[in-house]
Amino acid sequence: MKSMTTFHEQSPVRFNDSLEAETDVVVIGGGIIGVCTAYYLARLGQRVMLCEKGVIAGEQSSRNWGWVRQHGRDEAELPIMMESIRLWQGMAAEIGEDVGFRQSGVLYLASTKEKLAKREAWIELASRYQLHSKLLTAADVAYATGTPEGQWCGGVQTETDGRAEPWVAVPAIARAALRHGVKIKEHCAVRSVETTNGNVSSVVTEHGTVKCGRVVLAGGAWSSLFAGNIGIRLPQLCVRSTVVKTSASRDFFTGNAADENLAFRRREDKAYSLALTDRIEHLIGPNTFKYFAPFSTAIKLDWTQYRLKSGMPQGFPDAWRIERHWSADAISPFEKMRVLNPEPNRKSVARVMDLALRKLPGLKDSVAERSWAGMIDSMPDIVPVIDTFDSDDPAGPAGLTIATGFSGHGFGIGPAAGKVVADLTCGRPFPYDLDRFRFNRFSDGSPIRLGPVF
Repeated sequence: MKSMTTFHEQSPVRFNDSLEAETDVVVIGGGIIGVCTAYYLARLGQRVMLCEKGVIAGEQSSRNWGWVRQHGRDEAELPIMMESIRLWQGMAAEIGEDVGFRQSGVLYLASTKEKLAKREAWIELASRYQLHSKLLTAADVAYATGTPEGQWCGGVQTETDGRAEPWVAVPAIARAALRHGVKIKEHCAVRSVETTNGNVSSVVTEHGTVKCGRVVLAGGAWSSLFAGNIGIRLPQLCVRSTVVKTSASRDFFTGNAADENLAFRRREDKAYSLALTDRIEHLIGPNTFKYFAPFSTAIKLDWTQYRLKSGMPQGFPDAWRIERHWSADAISPFEKMRVLNPEPNRKSVARVMDLALRKLPGLKDSVAERSWAGMIDSMPDIVPVIDTFDSDDPAGPAGLTIATGFSGHGFGIGPAAGKVVADLTCGRPFPYDLDRFRFNRFSDGSPIRLGPVF
């Protein structure tokens, strides 16, 4: 299984189907949510055209930690995530490619008794859903992580959680979607959605118009910008996350783990992925102020975690000079930046390696072999929007479904979330309550209710 190569503006096109003149559903965005949605739509017999402005999995869907976890989920997400675990378990057999899924567990560590008590609170929710989550002692944690006893006072582990390799998994699922009839075109930005009598009737892409009755917006960090151009107010901000890949190391820990400031996981290429858990880095743009009120609840929860950075790079979704409105016959911002490829924070790279070398003896001979960053699409309450507009909803055109804002935990839930979005788009029943994820929760007077922050 190949090691990750970060996608960038010059990454070659791998999916280049001809643009359909007419189809049932157009999916906007080739990340994990868009790709899985397209796959399951095709499995439902729908004609699907997936348009990606850059390359499949070019942005956060190939840059995330690779965790596939039930542990620590918002309760409304948990049933969907449990289904996602089942889908990940059968993914390789179903699509005929190894996606790197290994059910090696997730371990949340605690350095203090107070933190351990907060970790332990998860067990009660897990038990209601028959999840195997258990409390570990300091000795258990030391044995599991190959560290001296006393580094952590304990932890909570969910053994049925796992990991996969994002840059491998998402393109593999896209290839499976092709085999089921999905048309996928990279370097094909959707500029706008056209309507007739309040209903979706087509999309306009940089290569032409596609007639369709339904559209799924799964644009990740670009969703708010796209939505705003068609008159939809989507309160979404982006945060930058830096990840470090170590050099190859002995296999001292096979799963995923995190404490109050460090996350680490084993990779299939014998290295470890490392990241900080105590810093939320936001690049300031106009939406910082526009959406400050709904995000203030999360900021007040722990102001010390937030790092506000000036200088939003030109061309980024919330850059100061980026176009906010454009016509369907004009070049859109999505064509001007094919791949959102932020620079990693060098101070974060240094700090994560310092923490890792101090806490993890198994990495004592390792170095930071490479680093990268991704822009995470975040919602004010840290749970996504999964909703569709109908003819009675003035907020958006009937036939448009929004699936975005997975707030840094979209990769693991991606397969089941895509299946839900496919059912929702087709008006099919599904066994989940999506009220928590409704679009209008930020405008109907509902209080902001934060999802878990682990």
